[in-house]
Amino acid sequence: MTSPTLAILGGSFDPPHVAHLLVASYVLALGDVQRVLVVPTFEHPFGKPLSPFEERLELCRRCFEGQPGVEVSGIEAELPRPSYTVRLLERLQADNPERPLRLIIGSDVLAETGAWHDFPRVEALAPPLVLARVGHERPGLGPAVLPEVSSTRVRELLARRTEPEAARELAWLVPRRVLEHIAAANLYAP
Repeated sequence: MTSPTLAILGGSFDPPHVAHLLVASYVLALGDVQRVLVVPTFEHPFGKPLSPFEERLELCRRCFEGQPGVEVSGIEAELPRPSYTVRLLERLQADNPERPLRLIIGSDVLAETGAWHDFPRVEALAPPLVLARVGHERPGLGPAVLPEVSSTRVRELLARRTEPEAARELAWLVPRRVLEHIAAANLYAP
């Protein structure tokens, strides 16, 4: 008997926000996937600076806490560097060869897959489940169902978190548990 399909939601999660939560819920609601594994990258494969891995991992745990069918994994810390999606997928397949894998990506990422390390192997290991994002709609992908929010925008707002307008917007874009940890640990301070 084949194991339930596992979808991998990877990313920087610097910091995680409501769109990440919605992606996991949306994919599970479609019914083809039974579990979502949230995997923060240990280091950005294109050299983009990131907040410390352990902080991003903790923020993800808080973001997805209590979400049925969703698990957060720190497996990237165990993998060779640089952090390549193909290495993650090979490890997941080796750990459970009977489990079908899917890779969740946004339509905005499709234009970048040519720069990925061995994207044809990524596609073979975990056929992409592409979700349309606002401004990156494509025929055959369905409507853009996710809000237009990015971690970059969230970091900009966090740098101005003492301003009432920024604080109000953050309250709509970032789960409360994540904001509480950011404040307690003084993350993303200006």
